[in-house]
Amino acid sequence: MVVCGDDGLAHRLAAELRGVYEEQVTLVVPPDGRRVRQPVVGRARAASAALLDRMVNAANRAAGNGNSGGEGGGSERLVEAAEPTESVLADAGVERATALALVYDDDETNIRAALTARRLNPRLRLVLRLYNRRLGQHIEELLDQAAALAVGGSAASVDASTTVLSDADTAAPALAATALAGTSKVVQTDGLLLRAVERTPPAPGQVADPGLCTLALLSTTSSDPAGADGSESSGERGPRLLPDEEEVAAATGRGTVVLEQVSYSGSPQSSGRGVGVVPPFASLFSRRLRWSLAGLVGAVLALAIALTIVTDDHPLRATYLTLLDILGIDDPATDASTGRQILQLLSAVVGLLLLPVLLAAVLEALGTFRSASTLRRPPRGLAGHVVLLGLGKIGTRVLTRLRELHIPVVCVEADPEARGMATARRLRVPVVLGDVTQEGVLEAAKIHRAHALLALTSVDTTNLEAALYARSVRPDLRVVLRLYDDDFAAAVYRTLRAAHPRALTRSRSVTHLAAPSFAGAMMGRQVLGAIPVERRVLLFAAVDVRGIRQLEGKTVADAFQAGSWRVLALDAAAPEERRPDLAVGPSSTGPGDTPPTSDLVWNLPPTYVLRADDRVVLAATRRGLADLLGRRPRARAAR
Repeated sequence: MVVCGDDGLAHRLAAELRGVYEEQVTLVVPPDGRRVRQPVVGRARAASAALLDRMVNAANRAAGNGNSGGEGGGSERLVEAAEPTESVLADAGVERATALALVYDDDETNIRAALTARRLNPRLRLVLRLYNRRLGQHIEELLDQAAALAVGGSAASVDASTTVLSDADTAAPALAATALAGTSKVVQTDGLLLRAVERTPPAPGQVADPGLCTLALLSTTSSDPAGADGSESSGERGPRLLPDEEEVAAATGRGTVVLEQVSYSGSPQSSGRGVGVVPPFASLFSRRLRWSLAGLVGAVLALAIALTIVTDDHPLRATYLTLLDILGIDDPATDASTGRQILQLLSAVVGLLLLPVLLAAVLEALGTFRSASTLRRPPRGLAGHVVLLGLGKIGTRVLTRLRELHIPVVCVEADPEARGMATARRLRVPVVLGDVTQEGVLEAAKIHRAHALLALTSVDTTNLEAALYARSVRPDLRVVLRLYDDDFAAAVYRTLRAAHPRALTRSRSVTHLAAPSFAGAMMGRQVLGAIPVERRVLLFAAVDVRGIRQLEGKTVADAFQAGSWRVLALDAAAPEERRPDLAVGPSSTGPGDTPPTSDLVWNLPPTYVLRADDRVVLAATRRGLADLLGRRPRARAAR
């Protein structure tokens, strides 16, 4: 296995391949002076700086105890190179490698290296990190076709697949779900939506709803003396992934994570590029102006009715004459009755009032179209919203996810040219421009009335400082921090939870959430997504049963391995009609089209026998997926 990258994801992925899959890994990284480092903010408050020092020390102690999860039987070779050129890839052994992961932060670097690697080894399995999803789909097709042509076969018959993943897409659902309620965890792929819900222990005399199945039992303690609460080092008191029915029944007083919903979600690419730019008609005019227009319409109708009564004219003729009077058409009622003359005068007055209202409507509509491309300010009286710090790659994906769920959001960003500013304008999300470490910026985002704070900038100290300051304003505020290193994230989690025991605190490392999906793709398996269970990760994967002795020929009940893997669903489509992304229909439907239906069968009977031609969706731990599907290295096979 060859891993090339310039940030923490490369190191985390290499550790995952070594420690979990026991693979031989060659890691290609830039020299120390060229690596992407987390910037340091010099304006950190003294309190946050002191707390940061204590957390760093705690993280170092945890790393010394082997809490990083990188130990294992695999070996690692380190190659330092500024760029993944052809000579560097050849020196890393790409010509003899099984898989190559290109996880540089720059999309162009990854694409250029992938094209070179495909030429060096047409049978190489490629895993690319790309932020641009649309471009990623085209790159997958291009590289797969190149591999098929080079070996003289079809793209489907060559085990040289290309998988494009995004760490932002992998981590965004978990971050968004944690900010919403602290209970809902979502895995969303093209055409498939799985929702897991974290439930508190039932009260005495009550029976907990098991959902479709129980995925995990939560920890029995919130203060692990070993400092590894919620991780794989927590022991029996820590979280238990994929427990059996007996263990669930015996686990009284423990919270659970259950699979609650599985449905077709549609393709996330189904919306057009310009959707959301044109505001709805109701937003063209302010509420006050809409009431003014309604009042004028009511006045016109009242005058028309009065004219009908006074002159005995037909209602249509009376309305026509009223409009002529309002618009100032020169037809004075000098010979008409007194009532008719009074109504004409009143109509003239209404006509005078109509002119400024129409002018205001035109100007306001033009201003609304113009402001659709500008940033909105947080409206007055806003409450119960999510404050999102940072509109980079991760923040932009989380913002899109929150708006898909119709959650009110206020963004805070220091860079007016940030990647996500265009998305915020398109979605008409209020944005506060300013450095979050400066006084008054979080107040402008209405942090005192917010439901949750999502600190997703690329600077750990900025995220930490924002969380500490927000907690000083709202001690019970729900806080989610994105941190660079998982050990550091664990230290922050423990310290903030100890300081604010009654408030919900979650610290998440993006590399910790994304690395299992990249590692699974390098092993040739499709990892659909991952959900965090405290400090552990539960994976969802789509696998073919053929050749897997733990599944083939066994019933669903016998194939279940507690603590390792569990079959959740069966793909009922014919093998030649299956799509690798599990999409179940067209990406969009017309007004008269029938909504797509899923070929996935859930709630399989325990007696169903898995056949070689079957493809199943399963939940698995990292180690369980490696034992079930991983390629056995020669060193371990010799033992």
